[in-house]
Amino acid sequence: MTTDSSPLPSTLASGKTWLVIDKPAGLAVHPGPRTPDSLEDLLPGLAEHGVTPQPVHRLDRDTSGCLLLGRRGSAIRSLSRAFSEGRVSKRYLAIVTGEPAGRSGQVAQALAKRSNKDAGWRMVPDDAGLSATTDWRVIDRRDGLCLVEFRPHTGRTHQIRVHATLIGPDVSIVGDPVYGTAAADGLMLHAAALAFPEPQSGERIEVVAPMPLRFRQRGFG
Repeated sequence: MTTDSSPLPSTLASGKTWLVIDKPAGLAVHPGPRTPDSLEDLLPGLAEHGVTPQPVHRLDRDTSGCLLLGRRGSAIRSLSRAFSEGRVSKRYLAIVTGEPAGRSGQVAQALAKRSNKDAGWRMVPDDAGLSATTDWRVIDRRDGLCLVEFRPHTGRTHQIRVHATLIGPDVSIVGDPVYGTAAADGLMLHAAALAFPEPQSGERIEVVAPMPLRFRQRGFG
């Protein structure tokens, strides 16, 4: 398992009822059959006044960056509603291989889950699936790779990873073992920024995560 930081994730910003951490790549948010060690084991280290924060949303295990947590049940409910009502904006950065078709665009392609005994499960483009929309923009090009910004309008499982394959021929996120090719330095997908309404005041809060080491080692950042 590859991680980008120390065992206790760093706090990027916090309020009385919430905090945003910089989740390292390689750390699952919740435990599972293949991920017995997870962020849940570390949450007591982020407790204040005996209250342990809880994640409001999820990031894939191998995705790094901004993860929002709530300190109170009321805040978790408020922030969860904000996500479901589309009042939370997210910005991701990814290093992709292949050549995107243009400098920017939008992918509007519904997704559905498929599984089989041999390959396990994955998300696939399917017009009968759940609607999914992602804006994208090329930021930089270097050594046959592109740094691409993704702004999802919906929050489907693996949405950016699948939509990345639709922005040009033979495009995929570097290090994606499901929709591309695995790499020794991991999945090049980073939750770079998050904006949300503060649960008590309604003030718009924007948090930015620094570029992770694995991206800088690839020459981006």
